[in-house]
Amino acid sequence: MSLRPESGRLPAAYLTPGSSSFTEFVGAHAPELLPGRRVLPPGVLEAPHGTTIVAVAFEGGVLMAGDRRATMGNVIANRDMEKVFDTDEFSLVGIAGTAGLAVELVRLFQVELEHYEKIEGTLMSLEGKANRLATMIRGNLPMAMQGLAVVPMFCGFDTDTQVGRIFSYDVTGGCYEEHSHHCVGSGSVFARGSLKKLFREGMNQDAAVRIAVEALYDAADDDSATGGPDVGRRIWPTVGVVDVDGSRFLDDELVAAAVDAIIDHRRGNPGGAR
Repeated sequence: MSLRPESGRLPAAYLTPGSSSFTEFVGAHAPELLPGRRVLPPGVLEAPHGTTIVAVAFEGGVLMAGDRRATMGNVIANRDMEKVFDTDEFSLVGIAGTAGLAVELVRLFQVELEHYEKIEGTLMSLEGKANRLATMIRGNLPMAMQGLAVVPMFCGFDTDTQVGRIFSYDVTGGCYEEHSHHCVGSGSVFARGSLKKLFREGMNQDAAVRIAVEALYDAADDDSATGGPDVGRRIWPTVGVVDVDGSRFLDDELVAAAVDAIIDHRRGNPGGAR
């Protein structure tokens, strides 16, 4: 679909009133541009995969943290990949699964929310965002059936109820609200056990950062696809926070301080409590 036809005017599709969904607009006029509509070559396709993401609710908001490792089989494909993104002023998304498709899905989701805001003149509700992302994941099902699955996690601050909320998904686009904490990715089974032991109701942001980073530390201890804090290279987990002031990412210095505190606390007993 050309943006600059010979007449110098925009195509009629751009001037016709329709849905406030950017994805539906592209699906109607240039469906081949959507990630889930592309034809893959036959055979097994090796591609980098992102791994563990954790989310923790705290008093007045919610945070999401992700390790930085991407793997391709038994090879570390990337040591400092970003897996947590802000999608609009009050929400974050973390990716697990096929990295390239996941990042592309996130970028499309960001445009989707921005397009809705411009058309409707208001932010989409938090549940609306969660359900919209579910629809986009469902559109990727044909690729997931070929082994290129994308399973993100979504969280945000609900401006109506003034609380942080967490949503998880399955590969078919099923959307489920989680409570208190959740994790996805190859190391999630280990991170979940850590979160269950460390989580406390009514925690402040600093305590939530500490247990999220420690959950990733525990996941990396038992899952080779999850990258723990790399002290030598100074590569730290990505930590994003959403509260009444909006979404933002913590500086490396703050995350490094949390990592140092965990290492000092577990010095001589790196596996944690026995």
